[in-house]
Amino acid sequence: MEIISVGSSSSGNSYIIKAAGRAIILDTGLTCKAIMAALETESIAPADVAAVLVTHEHTDHVKSVRAVSRKCGNAVFYASRGTIASAAVFSYVDEERLTRVSAGESFAIQNADDITVTAFPLSHDAAEPLGYTVEADGEKLAVITDTGIIEDTMYEAISDADMLVFEANHDVDMLMFGEYPYPLKRRIKGDRGHLSNDYAADVLSHILEDRSEYKTKPLRIMLAHLSTNNNMPLFARQTVEDRLGKDGFRPGEDYILEVAMKEGLTYMP
Repeated sequence: MEIISVGSSSSGNSYIIKAAGRAIILDTGLTCKAIMAALETESIAPADVAAVLVTHEHTDHVKSVRAVSRKCGNAVFYASRGTIASAAVFSYVDEERLTRVSAGESFAIQNADDITVTAFPLSHDAAEPLGYTVEADGEKLAVITDTGIIEDTMYEAISDADMLVFEANHDVDMLMFGEYPYPLKRRIKGDRGHLSNDYAADVLSHILEDRSEYKTKPLRIMLAHLSTNNNMPLFARQTVEDRLGKDGFRPGEDYILEVAMKEGLTYMP
């Protein structure tokens, strides 16, 4: 199984998942042109996209739902009832291609019984946001961004993953000393906002500690959804690597780390 970030930041997010010979798009917050170009780079025909998973209704995740639904005419769209009801773009997707899912629900991708997706709740200021795990080919991928905290149900969903796309949205000092108005800063730092580099590092350390008892391969991590204004890839990487090193975890042996670019393809290490 493989995941490729087409682009990930506070400006727009989209990923391509390749599993069991199928292609899945997770979020369509970039231009359709960028998403289609990424598919072409990966030699994936739009008609071969089996599914589109949508996390929530904010524009940086649903911008191109309408255009992608036209281009990828065989794809089934999966999202929560709250997400679909809160984003007008879903009205352009044929009802028979819309599947409403709930947190805690596991399902097989239509016409791809060998891929199992499980939805789990997020803590974000959206109607009914969901994160997803994807299991296929003997591996588990978890994608968790756009959440202000990691609650027990989220941790349980992602802690045994082999591959993890994990939010490191902001550097706290850059955020607090930056130009954003104070209410927006509070929203970003709040329980229904976004994860900081420090929070990400803390949770990743706990995951590595737990998995050391039963996992032998390094955890493959992609830090994602970095803020354009309140973070830098170097800061996110250094914060996580410093914390993991302090806690005794070694790169290449316990984990492999990459940071998703704002624009352009980033491959899971």
